[in-house]
Amino acid sequence: MDRNSRRAGEQGHDALQRVRREGRWWWVQARHTRRIWRWALLAAGVLFLALILLRRPLADWFWDEPQIEQLIEQGDRALAAGQLSSADGRGARDYFQAALALDGDRSEARNGLARTGAAALRSGEAALASGALEEAAEALALARQLQVPQRDSEALARQLRERRAAGAGLDALLAQARQALAAGRLDDTPDDALPLLQRVLELRPLDVTALEAREDALSDLLLRARAASDEGDVRQAARLVQRARDYDPGHADIPASQEALSRALESRVRRAASELRRGRLDASIEQLQPALDAAGDEAVVTAQRERLAAALVKEGLRLAADYRFADAVARMDDAQRMQASPREVAAARQQVERARVARQSQQGRIAPSRAGRQQLERLLERLQQAEARGQLIAPPGASAFDALREAQSLAPDDLRVMAAAKRLLPASRHCFEDALRQNRVEAAGACLQAWQTLAPTNAAIGVARNRLALRWLAIGSERLGSGDVGFATRAAEQARQWQPTLAELPAFEARVRQAGDIGR
Repeated sequence: MDRNSRRAGEQGHDALQRVRREGRWWWVQARHTRRIWRWALLAAGVLFLALILLRRPLADWFWDEPQIEQLIEQGDRALAAGQLSSADGRGARDYFQAALALDGDRSEARNGLARTGAAALRSGEAALASGALEEAAEALALARQLQVPQRDSEALARQLRERRAAGAGLDALLAQARQALAAGRLDDTPDDALPLLQRVLELRPLDVTALEAREDALSDLLLRARAASDEGDVRQAARLVQRARDYDPGHADIPASQEALSRALESRVRRAASELRRGRLDASIEQLQPALDAAGDEAVVTAQRERLAAALVKEGLRLAADYRFADAVARMDDAQRMQASPREVAAARQQVERARVARQSQQGRIAPSRAGRQQLERLLERLQQAEARGQLIAPPGASAFDALREAQSLAPDDLRVMAAAKRLLPASRHCFEDALRQNRVEAAGACLQAWQTLAPTNAAIGVARNRLALRWLAIGSERLGSGDVGFATRAAEQARQWQPTLAELPAFEARVRQAGDIGR
């Protein structure tokens, strides 16, 4: 190969190497650029996350800091002007507390409150020196609220008590109290021993003579309480024990007096229970009422009250069944005074009213004529035939109950009609239970209506009405879940008809209304 050819080959090789070097440089440069971008993106993400997490502290620092400084400055100015506290929030205490509310670690605000408390003490001392006792008392109260050292506040409080005592004639009050104690006048009027001694001890709490006199007076008072308990006067005993507690909760005779009162209460409860077992409800009320007045929240008293209330409701329904409606209403009133369940009393009152209305309608009927007696015979025959076929409640219009209802409208006091009503009563109850068990709420309602007509004062009817109303709500809720708002509306209406005081009814009616609004 000649020289020119070699030179051309070397030049081509050099050019190729140069191209390779330049290409590698650009690759290195591009790789470096990508690495820089990755780090920049990572730094931006961290900064963004920090701003999110710290936005509240930063905002508080930027915005609250000037406000806090302004509140502290206003507090300093109010303190310098002697405006320690103000109802309109412009006192030193108010400004410093507002600053602490924004920043609980601000030492300037805490120091401001401490300086305000010290100023309140100085103000109280100055008021005391000038004879302004009420102003001194207000300043002392403010100092205590700001938690000044107790030794300083107690010193001012002691001086204030001494000044008040000096002007109150406490020695004369004490002498008057001792005279009342000697005469046995303990706590009936403000001029008796214990109220007078209390006034003395409010101003001179460490007065030994007053403390000893109060101890003697309370011992006499509690002795009277134990005597009242022994006599069965639990109202008086409870009042005296409570008054003694008001004066001195730690008096040594209080436990023994309370024990005597508890024994007297238990004795009354036992007598009330004995009278209740004998069926003497008025006597039971008479025995239990004083215990209720004295200690109605005691467990033994509460339990007996509940038993008596239930017996009164039951007695009221029995009286209504005997057509003694005035006595029945009186018993319901007694049950209400014994704090019976409001729902039970309301349901029982409804039953009494239904029985009264039914009785009035019966008494207003005229004895059947000859044609009426013939019609009555036909109705009784139809009733017997329906009974024989087992058609006691259904079908409507041809059942034994329908024939009985027509017969009752003609001759409610006829012995045969009354006997038929007694025969059909168990059938109406069984009919209701069977229909309710099968969720046939319409049929259950018809059976319950028959049962209610045959025995309007039966205590179980209220429970049955409640069960039927709950079953209507259960089925209505299920149908409402499937979108049948119309049936749910009817279920709510039926539930309200059977038991308007049902606790679950308002919530279900609200659901029905909401579903209806959505549907529109």
